[in-house]
Amino acid sequence: MGRAPQDTPAGLGTYLLLAVTILFSVFPLYWMFVIATSDDEALAKIPPAVVPGNQFLVNLDEVFSLQDVFFAAGLINSFIVSTVVTASVLFFCSLAGFAFAKLRFKGSGWLMLFVVLTLTVPNQLGIVALYIVMGKLGWNGTLLAVIAPGLVTAFGVFYMRQFIVNSVPDELIESARVDGATTMRIYWSMVLPAIRPALAVLGLLTFVATWNDFQWPLITLSGTDFPTSMVAISDLASGNYVIYRRVLAGAFVATIPLLVMLFVGGRQIVRGIMEGAVKS
Repeated sequence: MGRAPQDTPAGLGTYLLLAVTILFSVFPLYWMFVIATSDDEALAKIPPAVVPGNQFLVNLDEVFSLQDVFFAAGLINSFIVSTVVTASVLFFCSLAGFAFAKLRFKGSGWLMLFVVLTLTVPNQLGIVALYIVMGKLGWNGTLLAVIAPGLVTAFGVFYMRQFIVNSVPDELIESARVDGATTMRIYWSMVLPAIRPALAVLGLLTFVATWNDFQWPLITLSGTDFPTSMVAISDLASGNYVIYRRVLAGAFVATIPLLVMLFVGGRQIVRGIMEGAVKS
C-alpha cells in the first residue's frame, strides 16, 4: 500500500504572499474609514492622511440629516429587500434544486439546461422589458419592483441541484417513500437538514449581492422617497460639489452589515464550499 499524502507546511513565501493580498484587500476599506472620520482639510493634505480623524459622528450627522437623500430609509429598505429576497431564494431554489436532482419528470433535463443558459444572458439586456412589466403592474417606484425580480435565481437553482445530487442519497429518499413520506415531507425533514452548509453559502451570497445591487434599484426607485442604501449613496455623490467625507461615511455605514454577516458566517461559507468540493 502506498503512503498517505502528507500535508505540506506553507513556506515563508506563502505567508508573505497572503499577507500582501490581505493588505491590498483591506486597505480600501481602511482608507474609506479614514476619510469618513476626517474633515475636508484631510483630503487636501500631501501626503494624504493615513490615520483616522475624530469627525466620524459629525459626518454621520450630516449624512442622516440631508432631507433629499433619505439615507436612514435606504438602510431600512435595503435590509427589508435583502432579507425577503434571501429567504425566498433559499426556499424556492432549494425546492427547485431538489426537484431537478431527485424527482423524475418529463423534460427535466431540458428545463435544467434552460435554467443554466439564462446565466449566460447579461441582466442589462432585460432592464427595459423589466421596467415595462413593472410599470404594467404598477410597481415601479416601490420596493416590490426591487424584490420581485430576485425571488428566484438561476444560479441558486443550479447550485442547490448540484449540492443535493451529491449530498442526499437516492436510497434514503426511496426508503422514506416506502415509509409513506410525501415529497414535501422528504424535502422538509431530510433534504433541508442535509444541505444546511449550502443554504448558508447561498444565503450569504444572495444577501450581499442584493444589498449591493445598484442598477435596477436606481432605475425603478429614482426620484422616490424610498431608496435603497446604494441609491442613497449615489445621491450623496451627486451634484456639482461632492463632499467625499459624507459619501465615504455613508458608504462605510452601509458596509457594516455586510462585514458583520461575513464575520459571523465566514466559517460557514468556507465549510459549505469545502464540503461541496470534497463530495463532488
